[in-house]
Amino acid sequence: MTEIDAKIDALVPEWLTLPDIAEMLGVEVTRVRQLVKEGQLIAVRRGENRALHVPAAFIDGDKVVKGLSGTLTLLRDDGFTVEEMIEWLFTPDPSLPGTPAQALSENRGTEVKRRAQALAV
Repeated sequence: MTEIDAKIDALVPEWLTLPDIAEMLGVEVTRVRQLVKEGQLIAVRRGENRALHVPAAFIDGDKVVKGLSGTLTLLRDDGFTVEEMIEWLFTPDPSLPGTPAQALSENRGTEVKRRAQALAV
């Protein structure tokens, strides 16, 4: 877990705290922390109290966005830091179109994973 700079913070339109996510998913905060620890979600420290936050785009109603975990694994395997993952996921990609995070939320995870795999080449 890392603290992010203003550039990355500005890319993400909305953030959620771990208690917010726990409420949305109907689980305990400790389970959300476990999802972060397992790499199924990524969190950064931000704000005055440096609380952990997750991009809101990673949560779809009462579940984690489909395809996010696999995409995060690919990016991690490519050597991306948490900050670099967030930057890549929220930077517009004209070939998608939109951002990889938007594509994941629109159930276009295969396209996103292909682009993530191509980064390793």
